[in-house]
Amino acid sequence: MSDGRIWYFAYGSNMQAATFRGRRGIEPLRALAARLPGWRLVLDKPPLVPVGEGFANIVPDPGAEVLGVLYRLDGADWEHVELTEGVRIDNYRTVTARVSALATPAVEVDAFTLVSERRDATLRPSLRYMACMIAGAEEHGLPAEYVAFLRGVAAEPETAEAAAFRPLLDEVLRRRS
Repeated sequence: MSDGRIWYFAYGSNMQAATFRGRRGIEPLRALAARLPGWRLVLDKPPLVPVGEGFANIVPDPGAEVLGVLYRLDGADWEHVELTEGVRIDNYRTVTARVSALATPAVEVDAFTLVSERRDATLRPSLRYMACMIAGAEEHGLPAEYVAFLRGVAAEPETAEAAAFRPLLDEVLRRRS
């Protein structure tokens, strides 16, 4: 990291260009389809503002793996990710994990990713949120089996609370300090 750049492994809606580049205003230096072994994707993380929907998270699982996008970011963009994902207020915490690009030959790097202990088994992701994840998986060429897995996740229509809150959230995500 001596050049101030880091690797970030995204597994949720940040895989989607419209979210990462559009809503967050981050232009990665590089983006690679990647795998994170030893973790499992769950979609039951409560949001900071209770809108009745679950969001992506990962939990340790030695027999599983999560597919996603490995982004190369400069330090300021990584700080923006941490800020807008709520790392400073314990919405997520940053961990370092060994991630492999899916391309051949596979590049293996230590990357930052985000995890949370906050879970609620009663929450389901919204159809809108899952559409973001599926679009991101397709944009980055994740395997068809993984896209099919995402399509099979039980999801519900977006809540009225989430739809009403999104314009405010979009404004906050774009704002740089």
